[in-house]
Amino acid sequence: MIKLYIGGKGSGKTKTLIELVNNAAATSLGSVVCIEKGDKLTHEITYKARLIDTDDYAVTDAHALYGFIAGILASNSDITDIFVDGTLKICGGDALALEAMLKNVETIAKDVNLVMTVSIAVEECPEGIKAYA
Repeated sequence: MIKLYIGGKGSGKTKTLIELVNNAAATSLGSVVCIEKGDKLTHEITYKARLIDTDDYAVTDAHALYGFIAGILASNSDITDIFVDGTLKICGGDALALEAMLKNVETIAKDVNLVMTVSIAVEECPEGIKAYA
């Protein structure tokens, strides 16, 4: 299942994501992963969740993010939840590439809750992205 939180900067998406990550880490019987660009969530996310900075792995576009998520899923079958903060920023601001990536991720993340934040005005958002909101 893919769920997107869409909205402009300062609309509370990251705060909501932090709550969701920490709740999932407290209740999950498997592994919880949180992916971000930079390290701003280091003190906000519980140690029970795996926090990964895409800058450490040169993930700079939607294609690389897809491969990164696929690799994480391939390496650990116990993952129950993946959270991605700043998805559009990780994808280099390319909303159309993000739209295509979401379709591809949907095929491999069938048994995983995948939650992403996307900083874009709803009226500027392609329909393929809105479908996951």
